[in-house]
Amino acid sequence: MIDAISTLTSQFRGIRGTSEVASTTAASAVGMPQPVGATSFSDVLADVTKNAVSALKAGEAAAITGVQGKTSVQNVVEAIMSAEQSLQTAVAVRDKVVSAYQEISRMAI
Repeated sequence: MIDAISTLTSQFRGIRGTSEVASTTAASAVGMPQPVGATSFSDVLADVTKNAVSALKAGEAAAITGVQGKTSVQNVVEAIMSAEQSLQTAVAVRDKVVSAYQEISRMAI
């Protein structure tokens, strides 16, 4: 599961190059300067994915240390709840992206 999310991160990084080229070309075509420090949508998605992966790994590590008896039950529960929340957020974002793609694909040309 975590590997699948990591794969998404690399896919978003691949998309970034094309979106930056498209946004640079579009802005320069209208004579608009590029905003300094602007992040692309693919960068935001990649960061969210990276954060979700790290939260899942932290939850897994906390569960392992909890089983070994090296940490308290409260720490394990907090880490797992954080990982679950990150996973639910990633799934919700994925569902919204798929829904938006389906809506765009149904548009009449």
